[in-house]
Amino acid sequence: MTGPRLLPLVGDPPPERRDAARNREALLVAAQALVEESGPEHVTMEAVAARAGVGKGTVFRRFESREGLMAALLDHSEAAFQGAVMTGPPPLGPGAEPMERLLAFGRTRLESTLRHHALIRAAGRAGSRSYAVWSFTAMHVRYLLEQLGVEGDLPLLTTALLAPLELPILEQQLIVDGFPVDRVVDGWADLVHRVVRTPDDPGQPGQPG
Repeated sequence: MTGPRLLPLVGDPPPERRDAARNREALLVAAQALVEESGPEHVTMEAVAARAGVGKGTVFRRFESREGLMAALLDHSEAAFQGAVMTGPPPLGPGAEPMERLLAFGRTRLESTLRHHALIRAAGRAGSRSYAVWSFTAMHVRYLLEQLGVEGDLPLLTTALLAPLELPILEQQLIVDGFPVDRVVDGWADLVHRVVRTPDDPGQPGQPG
């Protein structure tokens, strides 16, 4: 099996004209600057238009709503994450052993979710990312599990590994339950080792002795 591919995936819009793509990029740069200055909860369509030097109607035509703008910003950050997974340095990118890549993926994904938590909420997806983003991460994790020789229902095992890295579960553990981040990271690594264990390796966690 070859490695997963970058977006576009199911549901993506057709490629934009070059000038339209430049205009969209300029608006996203303006919106990102405002997010970094005051947080996504304080960013308005009017403020983005003023920062980019365009009319408010231009922003609405491009993104339809504030949630649409936040979703576009989130997808923009996801593209950078996907690039790091596909072509960045190891261990997140190619060149490391599959287990190293899988553990690096989990740690980096968790950090990304926490860093962008307000943006994920502002995108109006009830704390979840888009289908296309989920498809990429699921494809990547399943690819690594196959490289590690894991048997069983790989789609369900992949979901079990990805779910703890999503915002609703992280909020429950970190905010409601008060777990430290290191505990969550270590717990996810332990889960990975339990999933990846092989029948002839009794030393792995969760394997009967």
